[in-house]
Amino acid sequence: MGDVAPVGGRTLAAKVDHLFRNAHRHECTYEEVAEAIRERGGPTISATYIWQLRKGIRDNPTKRHLEALAGFFGVPPAYFFDDSVSEQIDAELALLSALRDSSIRRMALRASGLSPKSLGALAEMIERVRELEGLPDTPADQAD
Repeated sequence: MGDVAPVGGRTLAAKVDHLFRNAHRHECTYEEVAEAIRERGGPTISATYIWQLRKGIRDNPTKRHLEALAGFFGVPPAYFFDDSVSEQIDAELALLSALRDSSIRRMALRASGLSPKSLGALAEMIERVRELEGLPDTPADQAD
């Protein structure tokens, strides 16, 4: 694996990997990503090149390649360059990932309409249970 200079707080490879693992319901193949970019009229990009970016073997993609990857994963191109943007997107991806779990979704829907005081009590209970189970304070603490 090559030495990859950090893009913001994380390497480009780490950010691409994070998108692969978290941006869609299932992890897409490199060929699916390359094909979707081609179908959208994006730049020529091979599955192998995408794999190399994810693994850190290649670390200097063109602006058009980053824009195409960002478009495929539904994030702004700034995700790759701006730490505050990538942190915000990562938090949104964590929320979407959590809401894919039917138990969590059901719990959130049941909490809808409760008073701020009741929601606060529920939040405190959840934090205590997370603490008892040895989980981080927030899902953002689990970031790569």
